[in-house]
Amino acid sequence: MSIIYDVIIKNGNCFINNSLTQTDIGIKDNQIIKIGAINESGNKVLEAKNLTIIPGAIDTQVHFREPGNPDKEDLESGSKAAILGGITSVFEMPNTNPATDNFERFQDKLNRAKNRMYCNYAFYFGATENNFEFIKQTTDLEGCCGIKMFIGSSTGTLLVKKDEAIEEVIRISPRVVSIHSEDDDLLQKKKILIEKGNVKTHPIWRDSEVALTSTKKVVNFANKHKKRIHILHVSSKEEIDFLSTNKNYVTVETTPQFLTLFAPDCYEELGTLAQMNPPIRTKDHQIILWKRLLDGTIDVLGSDHAPHTLKEKQKTYPESPSGLTGVQTMLPIMLDHVSNKKLSFQRLVELLSINPCKIFNIKKRGEIKEGYFADLTIIDMTLDFKITNDWIASRCGWTPFHNKTVRGFPVGTIVNGKIASWDKKIIDTKFGKPLEF
Repeated sequence: MSIIYDVIIKNGNCFINNSLTQTDIGIKDNQIIKIGAINESGNKVLEAKNLTIIPGAIDTQVHFREPGNPDKEDLESGSKAAILGGITSVFEMPNTNPATDNFERFQDKLNRAKNRMYCNYAFYFGATENNFEFIKQTTDLEGCCGIKMFIGSSTGTLLVKKDEAIEEVIRISPRVVSIHSEDDDLLQKKKILIEKGNVKTHPIWRDSEVALTSTKKVVNFANKHKKRIHILHVSSKEEIDFLSTNKNYVTVETTPQFLTLFAPDCYEELGTLAQMNPPIRTKDHQIILWKRLLDGTIDVLGSDHAPHTLKEKQKTYPESPSGLTGVQTMLPIMLDHVSNKKLSFQRLVELLSINPCKIFNIKKRGEIKEGYFADLTIIDMTLDFKITNDWIASRCGWTPFHNKTVRGFPVGTIVNGKIASWDKKIIDTKFGKPLEF
């Protein structure tokens, strides 16, 4: 008896084994069960001729603000934004209110996510200076992607400031420790550089010395204890050049914002809507980030989606909070860079699909392969799309890329074998599951 597939995707240019192959994909019970010509019937058939299909894109750094700040975002609205932007899975951050720094609060996150999220998800467990015993016990914690350590003050209360505590978190963690790397002592010392009402002083205050000092310290601890760390949202040329020769136990992430926007232009155009931690820097930093993106120093792209309401963002600097939206725009912005020949399509798939699964040991995702979960992102590389605030599904309703036209756009998202979005519309809803590691 012939099989009846849940979904058949016909004639797509599929990214398989590092090259594009025109073929069909048959999906049943959440999994890819056939790659090749399919003549059998399916409950749903998607015609994907002239479209490109990649393993589901993953955003390894989002702040969905739940619990604590539902006016900015919650797990439901943030995950809806994700699938509309071609993202099939997210890693959500622990600097919520209250912070996700014990097992009860971690379980609360999982409970909140169940049957409410449009994409797959995993949560970071937040490090503090006094929760080492919890960290040691995260080896088999369901739905946990790793330990997140803030060693520079940012949004929320999580901060590991003392050197001995920073080292201890790295030493004891059974999982990858992902690090917001800015030296807090230097941040406090340099506050005198802040000019009230002048957001252009944000990157002068949080300068590259702040980032490099911190990153050298944590790389030293990682080497000393032979433990893996992941440096988040690297923004400075000095830091990325240092990391290019110090990657024994280190992986590296940057954001589309740092690759696309630069000072002082972004601050003149956007004001505090361009304010984030670490900050968007001058063009010379961006040039070196691109160089290191292409040579393999940078392993992953994460959006650092960190929404605040427009009312909050319009406060006078430095009372204005740091953080930009990004989960919905990350892939469109990067596809535009592919269209402009800034990077190859293959390199983009490594950064958004393949490498997150390798670095964090995500089970049965990151490839289009029989027996793997059917998480797929479907792209039209010929489509021109104008990003606008009214397209943004995030509760805060704005993007720093308002009115930017991109070439290349995710027209479909398949999550766990179900059509989550198609042709810019939500199709099937709220079947995201915790990622397995």
